[in-house]
Amino acid sequence: MYKKEVIATDKAPKAIGPYSQAVKVGSWLFVSGQIPVDPATGEIVTGGIEKQTERVMENINNILIFSGMGLQDVIKTTIYLQNINEFAKFNETYAKFFPLEPPARATVEVSRLPKSVGIEIETIAYKE
Repeated sequence: MYKKEVIATDKAPKAIGPYSQAVKVGSWLFVSGQIPVDPATGEIVTGGIEKQTERVMENINNILIFSGMGLQDVIKTTIYLQNINEFAKFNETYAKFFPLEPPARATVEVSRLPKSVGIEIETIAYKE
């Protein structure tokens, strides 16, 4: 039997529905989709896809750190972009967070995201 641990930190946006920021099961961490919300203000970050990607990645990193992990432990990400034409700009910013051995990834365009943001990223991490 596995033990499920709900993760919640004030260094990332609070859940805006019936879900957890992340759930840890053994050595695995499943991070819910994060959007570009500044956890200090609760406001959506503006300034284009680059700034939104940066904020999302900072939110994910904060959840990982709170869970005893880091970006180097990320195994897989799923990227939801509101506009696939912004893929190159997103990718340039995203790459800065994974300079070595980036995780597996899927990127899809979606018609709309919560709070009409430009990006959402969900993450799976593993650390023994």
